[in-house]
Amino acid sequence: MKRALISDIHGNFEALQAVLADIESVGVSEIYCLGDIIGYGPNPCECLDTVMRRCAKTILGNHDQAALFDPDGFNPMALRAIYWTRDQLDAKGSNQQINARWDFLGELPRSFEEDELKFVHGSPRDPTNEYVFPEYVFDQRKMEILFGKITQYCFMGHTHLPGVFTTSCEFISPEECDHQFDLATAKLMVNVGSVGQPRDENNQACYCIVDTDEKKLQYRRVPYDFDATAAKIYREPDLDNALGDRLKRGH
Repeated sequence: MKRALISDIHGNFEALQAVLADIESVGVSEIYCLGDIIGYGPNPCECLDTVMRRCAKTILGNHDQAALFDPDGFNPMALRAIYWTRDQLDAKGSNQQINARWDFLGELPRSFEEDELKFVHGSPRDPTNEYVFPEYVFDQRKMEILFGKITQYCFMGHTHLPGVFTTSCEFISPEECDHQFDLATAKLMVNVGSVGQPRDENNQACYCIVDTDEKKLQYRRVPYDFDATAAKIYREPDLDNALGDRLKRGH
């Protein structure tokens, strides 16, 4: 069974549209979203409406949670963006559309599991907020704790840095495995990367396809019109220009 795993869209509608077109082009119909549909980007409503319509399963990201509740641990740039995002969610569309979006966000689970697969936004230990950065492979105790929370495979986002963590304390980036990785019997933690705000110095949208029958993982990079997204950000006084600049850099 093939699934496309997307995460960290962050209100970037151009990137989301490009990724969905790529998913369709490779014949994958089931899409799971690992959170952070909104925040940072200029099209939260459009992205949320699309995810509601297209994704078979969606989990709660920390920016999605921040739209619902008081933001915790957000820097000033992210905080301004989430307040602006709240206003957009309250202002665009009919009352029915507005209520449907808030209901959808409010009902999102923090994680879910299917057989040996676990899906979170942050980490196996804290599904919403904990980051698992590549450099954590140098902290063997932390890695042991995280791997102790999963049965076999855990898929996550949050850091916007795609790659595979192994129980041997390795982090393997998509480039290091030629964008293909065999899902062996050992436990793995897999960061699927970011659709809407890549931070691995590659400005193309990132997502992955998991084939549980063939036991294979494929990373895909998709070009999109980041200049168009950045231009929208620059037009919004409450969205910092740095949010548009980083889309061009991919960092």
